[in-house]
Order: sequence, then structure tokens, then C-alpha cells
Amino acid sequence: MRGSYIKKIISVLLAAVLVVSCVGCGLFGGEDTFDPNEANTNYITCMVWDRGDMAEGVGYDDNALAVWIREQVLKETGVEVHFTAIKRENTNETVQEMIDEGTAPDIVFSYSKSLFGKLAGMGQISDLTEAYKNYGKDISKNIGELQKMGQYNDLQAAIVKHRGFVMPRHVAYVRRDWCEALGMDEPTNKEELEKYLYAVKVKNPGGVDDVIPWAMGGTVNSEKAYNSFVGSFIEELSPRDSYLYSERFLVLTDEANIGLKELNRYYKDGLISLDFAADKDNEKYIEDIKSGRVGFFVDDNTSPFSLFAELNKNEGHICFDPVLCFDLPDGGYRNVCEPSTGLYIMVPNRSKDKVDAVMKYLNWLAVTENAVNVAFTPDHTLTDEGAPRVLSGDELNENKYPGTPIDYSIVNNLFFENDREKQVSTWAYGSDWADKEWFEKFYDVCTADNYFFLTSNVFLEPEADYQTNIDKMLVEYAYNLICCNPLDFDGERVYEEAKLMDNGLGQILDERAAYFDNGMIKY
Repeated sequence: MRGSYIKKIISVLLAAVLVVSCVGCGLFGGEDTFDPNEANTNYITCMVWDRGDMAEGVGYDDNALAVWIREQVLKETGVEVHFTAIKRENTNETVQEMIDEGTAPDIVFSYSKSLFGKLAGMGQISDLTEAYKNYGKDISKNIGELQKMGQYNDLQAAIVKHRGFVMPRHVAYVRRDWCEALGMDEPTNKEELEKYLYAVKVKNPGGVDDVIPWAMGGTVNSEKAYNSFVGSFIEELSPRDSYLYSERFLVLTDEANIGLKELNRYYKDGLISLDFAADKDNEKYIEDIKSGRVGFFVDDNTSPFSLFAELNKNEGHICFDPVLCFDLPDGGYRNVCEPSTGLYIMVPNRSKDKVDAVMKYLNWLAVTENAVNVAFTPDHTLTDEGAPRVLSGDELNENKYPGTPIDYSIVNNLFFENDREKQVSTWAYGSDWADKEWFEKFYDVCTADNYFFLTSNVFLEPEADYQTNIDKMLVEYAYNLICCNPLDFDGERVYEEAKLMDNGLGQILDERAAYFDNGMIKY
């Protein structure tokens, strides 16, 4: 039997109390299934993102970094950690499915607050309160102020990662060499961007087959393709609207609808990737950028760096530059940034006997020295400015490291990010595809006109019930309006909004409005 009889009685009583305290749901309950393969509570498995960039000949659990982590953690904490790869695209759905099926690793994570709230509300994740108190000393010391965001019904349901360097969620990139060939400056506003896009379509400055002025992909896990553009039509967001429409919900405002109509026009005129919404895994989108057919796109901040490395090498020069071009009606930009809270790190309920071992491992990752060695590999050196140097792609591959080692650093971000010179040096010294000047520009784009939506660590009942599905539907809503026949746009909008309302949108917005109007949000 797992645990003592007394422990089981206490667990049952705790679960009963929590059922009463949670609105219509259990918390940290679920079946207490026994798996003989999990009897060793010091043996844990941890999710890691599969980006398809692992060194040749090794996997996500036997590469040099994974082996080093396992050896160090076992020596220092007595915990043996192994890694389970999960595709980066559609990870929220995959995590949910694996938890439902009982196949999830002992540690899972997501950037989605709504997924966290849903899993906690359904009793599918473990209570970490005592484990955090007993074994989370370095987490508490280094990033303790963030951990309230991982609480549900006053219990610690997740450990929250600190993001470190403040970055915009999405960054726009334009072909520098194509602007030069067209005799144009890089766009700094939407009017200049539009002129550039039409010029790319008509003149094809790269001389490529099937040129794509603005590339988009069809993943439903992110609003990155369109949200910065449509949001720029909103002159000002009141604190109330900032909370109500944070952040994927922004597309529902009347002003954002003007932006959707503009994108619909762009799509009709052939400026945007044809049938992009069907590219659910973004494979065609990625291949289009790598092949040099694209003039402009928007993506998650640093995600395209590996694409640039390949493209710049093939072209023999720097191709894409980061730009701020989605100007607001009154000037300036709304450069929407990631909150300081990053990943929600959770333990599925079936792994609740392993929460102590999990916390020991997460606490080990929260030690700055360990975080640096994981994020930059134990073989890293320092730049002249004193920051850790990123290993080049060739160095990572030769030493059998993953292509994105920072993916293994899931708790603590690092010590140098807000020092411009140190951060730029970290990027530049590790790059064989861009120079220091490029990264200085990237830093300046990332830190200009930063904006943070108002958020709360409280999960309203409709959010827990509906938001995971609504988040996906909102992206589909935008895609459908961008791609529809322009003559059908208004009717399509009414139809799509009705569908959203039928799936809980109205309840979410009503509860958010009531919560804000009752003075519960501080700003």
C-alpha cells in the first residue's frame, strides 16, 4: 500500500474540505492509482519541449546536458530525474490529454494560466504546499514573490518560473535586404508596412518563386500571427479593458475588428500566405521563412533565431531585422510583454507521492549557478562583459547538447538580463549568424514602449470551465475572419461571436467585469 492508513484518512478529509471550498469542483483529488513502476518516489520524470533541434545521435534524456543534470541532481539531492519530450506545438492539448490518460510525466508545465486553472479546478494536479515549505528554500529566496500566482484556493498548486529579461511576447521581422533592394526604409508604422508588402508582391525583390509578402502559420495555440496588428487599432486600453480583454480576448473589441478587416483585405490581395489557417503545425510557415520566400512575419520573440541562422548562412548576409511598425492611432506602440510569471510547473495528481522529490529538483534548478549551467551548458564561458556565452549551434551539436538548452532551465531565469551590455553580449558572442549591432537593435525593440495586461492570480469559475477551449476558439475566430470572403465579413463575425458566446465567452467576460468592478484588481 502507498502510505499509511492514517495518511489516507487525512488525505480523504483534506479532499472533502477542499471540495466544499471550491465552487462546484474538487481540488487535488482524483484517483489514487498504484503503479509498481512508480514505487520509487525519488525517481521522477520531467517534461521537456521537443523542438526538433537535438544534437545528432542523442535524445532528450541521454544528451550531454540531460546526463549532467541527472548526475548532479542525484549527487546533491538523491533524486534521479529523467526527461520526456513533448512537441512544442500543441503542448497544452498534449499535456491535458496525457494527464487525462494517466501517461503524463511527473513534472509538466505550461505558460497557459487557463490550463493551470482548469487542471487545478478539476483536481488533476497535486498540492505542493508542504513540499514547497519543506524543500523550496531557494525558490522562495530567489523568486518567492511570484509563487502566489501558482496558488489555487490558497494552496500551492504550481511552482511559477521567473522569466527574467522582460521581452515582448511577439516581435515583427522584416527583410532588410529586400527593403534595400526596393529603396525603402524599414517600416516604422502600418502605412509604411503596407507599402512595403505591396511592393514585395509586385516587384519580388528577392527574385524567388511564389513570394510571400507576409507569412502566417495556422497554429491555434498562439495569437502571434495577428494580435499585435489588430491591437494597434485600439487607441487606449482602460485598466478595466486591460483586465477584461487580456490578451487573446483583445481581438473581440470593435477597434480590433477594424484591424481584422484590414488583414482580410491583405489576404484577399495576396499579401498573406495562402490557406495559412490549414497549416496547423506551422511546418509550411517555417519552411517558407527558411527557404527565403518571405518578406515579413511576426513570431514569438526569439523563436526565429534558429531559422535566421540557417537563412543567413545560405544567403551570406543578415536577412531579417526586428522592427516596431504597429503604431497606435496617437503614435507610439503597445509592445505587449510577457508577465514576470512564466511557466506554471505542475505535478499530475497520479504523481502526488513524488511531490517531495519534484520540489527538491525544482529547488536545485532555482540556484543561480545551476540555472546558468543548465541554460548555457556546463561548458559555457563568460563574455568580456561577464555574462555567460551562448554556445553556437555547431558547438552544441559537437558536444551532444540540445539545440535549446535553456528549455531544461524551467524554474529560475538568470542574473544579467536587465543589463543591456551583458544581455547583448550573451546573444552576440553565441551567434554565428548576426553581429552585435543586430542584437543591440533587437534589445532596443524588446524594451521600447513595453505594455503589461492586468492579470490576477484568482481563477474565476467560468475561466476554469471554459477558457482553455475559448482561447483556441478565439484564434480560429480571427483566422476565419481574415480568410473569409470580404462580402461575408460582417455576417461571419456575427456567426463566430455567437458560437463563442455559446461556449462560455459571455460568462467569462461577465465574471471578469464583476470582479474588476468590485475593486478586486489592484493597479
